[in-house]
Amino acid sequence: MADTLRRLTNTSSFSVLQDKLESWHKDYHVISCDQNLNRCCELIELTAKIQGQLFAILNLAAAEGGHYAGVDTLKTRLLPWLGTCFSMARPSVTDDTSLQLIQDSVEKDRRIRELSASHDSDRQMLETQLCSTRLQLDSVRSELVEAQNELDNTKTKSATTLLATEDEILQLKADLRSAHEQLDIYKRKVETLDDYERQIRLLRDEVSYLSTEKAMLQERLVRSRSPSPLPRLSRSSSPVRSESPTRAQLTNSSRHARLVSRFSDLYAVERLEAQSLLRRYIADLEMVQKIIFIAVVESFQTAKLAYRKFKLRVRKTLSPSHFGPESLEDAAVDYIVRNLDLYDVQSSVNDVINAMNVNPRISFPPEVDFALISTLIREMCRVAFAMQTLDPPIDLGFASDGELYNDSKYRRSYDSEFSAPLVMYHVWPALMEGDVVLVKGEAVTRRGALWSRSRSRSVSPVRSRSLSPSRSLAFNSKRSLSPQRLRASLL
Repeated sequence: MADTLRRLTNTSSFSVLQDKLESWHKDYHVISCDQNLNRCCELIELTAKIQGQLFAILNLAAAEGGHYAGVDTLKTRLLPWLGTCFSMARPSVTDDTSLQLIQDSVEKDRRIRELSASHDSDRQMLETQLCSTRLQLDSVRSELVEAQNELDNTKTKSATTLLATEDEILQLKADLRSAHEQLDIYKRKVETLDDYERQIRLLRDEVSYLSTEKAMLQERLVRSRSPSPLPRLSRSSSPVRSESPTRAQLTNSSRHARLVSRFSDLYAVERLEAQSLLRRYIADLEMVQKIIFIAVVESFQTAKLAYRKFKLRVRKTLSPSHFGPESLEDAAVDYIVRNLDLYDVQSSVNDVINAMNVNPRISFPPEVDFALISTLIREMCRVAFAMQTLDPPIDLGFASDGELYNDSKYRRSYDSEFSAPLVMYHVWPALMEGDVVLVKGEAVTRRGALWSRSRSRSVSPVRSRSLSPSRSLAFNSKRSLSPQRLRASLL
């Protein structure tokens, strides 16, 4: 018995049975019904083999105990278990029920056969579809391979074209560098030519001055030799002056283009910055745009007045010592062009702010000042002052609220009514040279502009009367300061 038990232990039958049972549990829902039945039968066979070996061991163990050993155990455990397992229950169905069950079983078998046949037909159809799908997949794969080959060819051609394009780009860069070098050479030649022209002008001035001195010395010599005094030579009898252009005349076109461009930059940059600053204190966009427009107009008027005063001081200063070939007017303008930094722009800024403080068309919060937009006013005064040195000078076009809209002079703002014929108010003035419009202004056109303008006229006299004393004081202060500003020492 010990050998049999040892063999049963060494074979590890129960371990194999447990492993097969776990494997079946894992694959139960994956494998088919026939496979599940085969697994179950295999486990039953393996269990029967193990039970046979256990019964053999039970027999040997009972034989080793003698005739009476183990009888109680067999009676109390084995015999009841065997009676429970091998007892047959009495059938509880009748013949009719049995016949019905047989018919049901036959019907179920017939249905199972039909389902099996339909399953086979569906499987064959699915296999056919699978074959056709595989054929389509093979064709798609072949097309993909062809497309990949075409893509590779296109990449190769593109790489070749890119190399050729890079070569062309390098050649163009080399040509551009050579062109820049030639341009630098030409610029140096032009600068040298300008130096030569400047030297020629200086030499002409010296020759003219020496000719004048020579004439004066000859006059003195003749006067000292003659017994009777000769009539005094007037300034008109001086030698004929040459018609050499001044610096202002030579640079007129370049300064013209630069100032017009600067005026456009003021509209695009400084105007928007001033507008954003004013919007922090004034919510009404219309009032903000009116303030900026009036500031620009006042800056131009103040700069024009300052230019006339400055030009009078220059003429007064240069008249005693002027003997040049150009006229006194040209010399004064040329001096102003060369010394634009002598322009007292801060005084003009203060005058513009004072004029805006008494303007009845605009209002401003009392806690701030118009000095908030002094940057725009300062730059506009400088540009306007420099524009007066051009020949002919540049000025702003006349603008009036309620005027008829002129498409060649203004462009409408984005919030305008494009069918309205009258100007409600102006956002930016037009820049003009005589009757020619150089830069268009911007205006807001809306219906009812004439009515709002007449209403503002009815209100403006009341405000002008209340503000007239301060305006008169401002004019008196300007008159009192005029002698100091006209001093020749400021030049």
